Order: sequence, then C-alpha cells, then structure tokens
Amino acid sequence: MSRRQPSSTRRPGGGGTFPLSGLLNSKSKSSPLLSVTLLLLGAVFLIIYAFGGSGLFGGRKDGVSRVEGDFSCTSEVQSAIPVLKKAYGGNMKNVLHVGPESCSVVSKLIKEGETEAWGVDPYEIEDADRNCKALMHKGIVRVADIKFPLPYREKSFSHVIVSDALDYLSPKYLNKTLPELVRVSADGVVIFTGYPGQRRAKVAQLSKFGRPAKMRSSSSWKQIFAEASLEENEASVKKFEEAASKMSYAPSCQIFHLSS
Repeated sequence: MSRRQPSSTRRPGGGGTFPLSGLLNSKSKSSPLLSVTLLLLGAVFLIIYAFGGSGLFGGRKDGVSRVEGDFSCTSEVQSAIPVLKKAYGGNMKNVLHVGPESCSVVSKLIKEGETEAWGVDPYEIEDADRNCKALMHKGIVRVADIKFPLPYREKSFSHVIVSDALDYLSPKYLNKTLPELVRVSADGVVIFTGYPGQRRAKVAQLSKFGRPAKMRSSSSWKQIFAEASLEENEASVKKFEEAASKMSYAPSCQIFHLSS
C-alpha cells in the first residue's frame, strides 16, 4: 500500500485528484471569454462616464467641469445665451464678454447671429486654438487686466456679460472694476458667479489668478453693489426669470442684472 500511494498521486487524472495540466487547459479556454467580458464592462463604464459628464445622466451639469471637480460659470453663460436674448429682446445688439475662455463665449454669440460680440480675457490665454487665435488677431478678443480701466469708450456695448472673473478680485478692486463694467455698457451688466463652496482655485492656478476664488453669497454681492452705488435692474431680473421658466432653464450659477 505504501508503495502504491506515490504512484497514484503522480498519475494524471487518477483517484479524483485535480491535475495541474487540466487547470492550465481550463484557464487557457476561459481566458478569451474573460478578456472579452472585461473589455465589454470597461466600454460600458466609459460610456456611462462620458454621458454623465455631458449632463445626460444625473441632471443638468452644463456649468460643471468634470476635471477635478472644478466649476465654470463661463460654460453656464453659453447655455444662458438664448434665455438672455429672449429676455432682453433686440436690445442685445453688441455684447462684451469679460472672463476666462472668452473666445468660446464670443464664438457662441457670433454663431447665434444678430449679435456682435467682443471679449476680454483677464488672464493669459494658454493653448489657444485656431479660432481663438483668429479672434485675437482681429482684435475681437484681447487680454487685459480688469483691475485697471477697460480700453473702451463709455457705452461702447449694449451689454456686458461677466463670468469667473470677479470671484478672484478683492473688495478693493471690485469697487473699481464694477463701475468700470457699467461705464462701457449702455443697457446693463449681467454677472454670472458661483455659489459659496462651489469652486476653489487649484494650487497650480494661484500664480495665474493671484488669489483663490471667493464664492460670495447673494447678500454679500448686494452689499458690494450698494457700496459701489450700483443697482440691480428689477425689470430685467423679472424678464429673465420669465424667459428661463418658459425655456425650462435652471441656472447653476448666481445671475445678477445691473443697471447701467
């Protein structure tokens, strides 16, 4: 009996033992199926992630960037342009956009038609595409520090739209910049800004923006407007809210309408 035990354990497929060669063969046969399954699962997850970023799942996310939780009201401006046009009607003839990624907003306004558009980007434009370079070459979009007077005459534009620019200014500069925005507008200034807690500047951005973004509450903004002797345009606020309701538009940013 003791002599047969070694031979029985070495015998392939004998005595109910699980042979190593059988294990390898089983793995080799199941590997293609396993690989295909994993690839299909990966593709499904990528599709869900891509559509989730575009706002098709989980509600409206036009103003939210999926990169590291960053938040952009400039994206929100592009979504709000049809609502703004409906609210302001034919008065929105020539618009100045002030804020990062101004090229994208100006391009959107121009494509909408019946509106002339210009832009001021408060920061150096990095990795500008061909379209943005063309706008800058024509002088339609320019880079300018908004802490100083804007290079435009009084009432040069019907409206000024601001996004993602005032959040990086201290109260000292806000009291200078806000009246300057009103100065170059004939019919009003529209401000898009985030809610408290929505966004913080990344460490890599501090050298560009100079300071972290400060998301202020509605009451804080109203106090800043009062200190700068500026008033909200209640008629424009009402028209915008009515247009937003009819067009099922729910803004992700705070929106203020100032009188010129």
